[in-house]
Amino acid sequence: NIKSVLPASPTNNVSGGQAPVFSNVKPAQEVKLAEPSLNPRYTFENFVVGKHNELAHAAARVVAEQPGTKYNPFFMYGGVGLGKTHILQAIGLALRNQGKKVLYTTSEAFTNQFVAAVRTNSIEGFRKIFRSPHALLIDDIQFFSGKEGTQEEFFHTYNALVETNRQLVIAS
Repeated sequence: NIKSVLPASPTNNVSGGQAPVFSNVKPAQEVKLAEPSLNPRYTFENFVVGKHNELAHAAARVVAEQPGTKYNPFFMYGGVGLGKTHILQAIGLALRNQGKKVLYTTSEAFTNQFVAAVRTNSIEGFRKIFRSPHALLIDDIQFFSGKEGTQEEFFHTYNALVETNRQLVIAS
């Protein structure tokens, strides 16, 4: 089963694929937002809806139609091979088709980019990358476990996105 964690009430909150490939980290003023690596086959139209994933699918459609308002952040979890990445990327593709800047990444790529930014003293460039898109989609977030520095940076990124009504979608 794919499950999604939704707010207690579906009212407005206040507030694929491959991971993007980043070149060597550059000084903050030169870091650019990488294009998301979304698989064009992972659309809502190509997703097989069944009784075990219909709620996650329906909520994901709402996220794609009303980004940053309802279900923000949107968190999906479930076993391997149940379609979380497909739904995550379908949201990204739908938002990109609306002209929104979307960044899809994995927890590993986020962590690697964060570590590289710390090593090269370009944390502001890192923050610009991950806090500037209209939607940030992170796959396999469970791998942040035990990585305190990454968790802390993600916490601040989470707050920055939600407070500015930018959509955050997480899969685990």
